[in-house]
Amino acid sequence: MSDEHWYEDETGSLVRPYTVTRGRTEPSGRHSIDLMSQVTAVDLGADAGRPDVDHARTALLALVRRGSRPVVELAADADLPLTVVRVLLGDLAEAGLVRIDAPRRVEPAGPAADPELLKEIVERLREL
Repeated sequence: MSDEHWYEDETGSLVRPYTVTRGRTEPSGRHSIDLMSQVTAVDLGADAGRPDVDHARTALLALVRRGSRPVVELAADADLPLTVVRVLLGDLAEAGLVRIDAPRRVEPAGPAADPELLKEIVERLREL
């Protein structure tokens, strides 16, 4: 995303985060956006009119269209603070441009799932 870089290496932020989010610090209450929430672009089809989104949201949407990925990766690739990305993703979800799915819960298997082993590890770490 070299041509959409939001930060100048020598001077820092070119745009204050509160400007990009219009002063908001949380996404709309309808969306729960976790660090590992999976974000997927919604295909509107060729005939669908493109909703009006600003430059920041357009750049973030371009990243999402490259492939489904977690919020934290999008924030890193967009070079924007996580708080800003969460607000922008909430806006994109409200516009019907992205789908935000809860992170997949993976149950540990094997030795990592053994509670006794975990207790022993914690005890030994405390001894250090």
